[in-house]
Amino acid sequence: MSQSPAPPRAGDRRPADRGTSDPDGVPPAAPTVALVVIGDEILTGKFPDQNTPWLVRRLRELGLDLVRASVIRDDVAGIAAEVRLSLERADWVITTGGVGPTHDDLTMAGIAEALGVQLERRPELVEVLRRRMGDRLTDDALRMADVPAGAELWWEADVFFPQVVAGRVLAFPGVPPLLQVKFDAIAHRLGGRPMLSRSLHTAAAEAAIASTLREAQQRWPSVAIGSYPRYETRPWTVTVILDSRDRPALDACEAWLRSSLAADLLPDDASTGPG
Repeated sequence: MSQSPAPPRAGDRRPADRGTSDPDGVPPAAPTVALVVIGDEILTGKFPDQNTPWLVRRLRELGLDLVRASVIRDDVAGIAAEVRLSLERADWVITTGGVGPTHDDLTMAGIAEALGVQLERRPELVEVLRRRMGDRLTDDALRMADVPAGAELWWEADVFFPQVVAGRVLAFPGVPPLLQVKFDAIAHRLGGRPMLSRSLHTAAAEAAIASTLREAQQRWPSVAIGSYPRYETRPWTVTVILDSRDRPALDACEAWLRSSLAADLLPDDASTGPG
């Protein structure tokens, strides 16, 4: 079975094809992702959401920027509305949950409605299910072969059931071990630019360093600067984390902050990323 190419994003340019820099030498933006977690069982507390924390970590490792995450009910209209909104905000939309054989598995129908297409039963998926289930294959199980019309199927050696990709929407199962295997199998298709990260630890209060952080943000807008109070130890501390894909700007920003905050810096500050 041949592998399908990654789908184009809005504007007929794939996130993975953005090149290395613009004419001014500024690194290109990383592909963005919106996550839609689908399931009444999450919203009602029957089961904890294990997929969002795992995906947050993996997307960062891959250099993809998660810009939105939502948790919604098993409802076709609600799924369609959230997918449409997410497509406006991100290059890729990842959905989790609602792709099984039961009455409340409505994700494919919601994605199809969002894209303005019908569901279609794919013969190749029917064959996969037939080989996998044999005499246990039922009409309900065949619902898992119904996908939005025109969807691509990404076949990978590590998974028996291909990844369904409808436009820029990737529909994953909600069962954490299955999602993790499938995501890791197709992750190489999504592009990504690894994030560089540095951290500083200070004994100063946030209010005392706020103006310094504001000035640093103004000087180096390509560096994301966040401050995070830590109250679990004594004395209380503040961790300042710098994220950027622009190494020269990151180096300059870190050096300036170390000088500006030197009086209160703690000795255990360290980098938290590849560089």
